[in-house]
Amino acid sequence: MLSFGRFASGLLVDGVHGVFAVDPEDDFVARKLLTTGTYSEPELALATQLTPPNGSVLVVGTHIGALAIPLSRRCDHMIAVEANPRTFALLKLNLLLNGCHNVEAHNVAAADAPGKISFLLNRDNSGGSKRMPKTMDESYVYDEPEIAEVRAEALDSLLQRKTFDLIFMDIEGSEYFAMQGMPNILSRSKTLIVEFVPHHLRNVAGVGPEAFASLIVPHFDWMYLPKYSALVGKDRIGAEMKALYLANESHDGLVFLKSPLPPWLADSNLKS
Repeated sequence: MLSFGRFASGLLVDGVHGVFAVDPEDDFVARKLLTTGTYSEPELALATQLTPPNGSVLVVGTHIGALAIPLSRRCDHMIAVEANPRTFALLKLNLLLNGCHNVEAHNVAAADAPGKISFLLNRDNSGGSKRMPKTMDESYVYDEPEIAEVRAEALDSLLQRKTFDLIFMDIEGSEYFAMQGMPNILSRSKTLIVEFVPHHLRNVAGVGPEAFASLIVPHFDWMYLPKYSALVGKDRIGAEMKALYLANESHDGLVFLKSPLPPWLADSNLKS
């Protein structure tokens, strides 16, 4: 864990994709930016490839903006959603430092309904902060996170009539609840990238892969697995997600698309 004294609230990184204020305690995103100047280049490249010039992007789980800020330079408008109030403060600063005037930021937890939820504010890995899990696991609380009450909103209500070329979602097990609250956005939007982590489904959301897939399949025609450069047709998405779940196989981002597919996917290995 990084330590610069108890009064340090942020460190500046002059990174590859901009200037970022990072959390001195964070040993994951902050350390990566401090030591390499970048964070998650493959995810950024994929998201950029799926965002048309001057498009519209929704990032749910923006963290400090390490991915959202460079992606915002490609799109016309971005909405950034971040639940952790400490991380959100750094996000707002980073948007200012990088002149991101096309980004609308919301400090809320994407959920199935409005209200308040209990939220773990992790210190060693602030990007792992999450809603209170249904079943606790030591990996969620090893750094003795503070528990806060944060505002929750259904995104269909918060972002009425919005349509996006790309939705990028990484919210540590809250994806199931977020998608319950945004069926209209999913139905209108072109592409969804969503993290898939079986232990988050089991412990944080308390659901299986069938329930997770049921929120996605009605709205999309294809699933693309970047790890394997493989496409799965609509009728096989549920079965493939169940197989990943049973194999305890995590993916930083499964990609769900509508027809017609982008031209660069034409050569992918079609699984169904």
